[in-house]
Amino acid sequence: LKPLGITTFIDYEGKDGHPDLKGFGDGKKYCFWLKEGKPDPQAVHVGFAAKDHSEVDAFYKAALAAGGKIKESPQARLEYYPGYYATWVLDPDGYDIEVVNKS
Repeated sequence: LKPLGITTFIDYEGKDGHPDLKGFGDGKKYCFWLKEGKPDPQAVHVGFAAKDHSEVDAFYKAALAAGGKIKESPQARLEYYPGYYATWVLDPDGYDIEVVNKS
């Protein structure tokens, strides 16, 4: 997630019935949170917004270098939205991750 500016994570210790979480962000703002649970890759699609096409491309290259598998290489998907440029990868656990830029 580094190409998207997501460079750090924190542990959030849940209290009063709230779950323990992992927060991911840029060190100032945390925009993506995960909690422990039973893995079910087929039920999960996660999407992140990119600032431009080069961020989509950089994420794609970094994901493959980290062991991700190609679902859809970076490309324009005009059937979704004019200016929709995205990639989809499967992480090493099989989770579907999309990164999109809508220009």
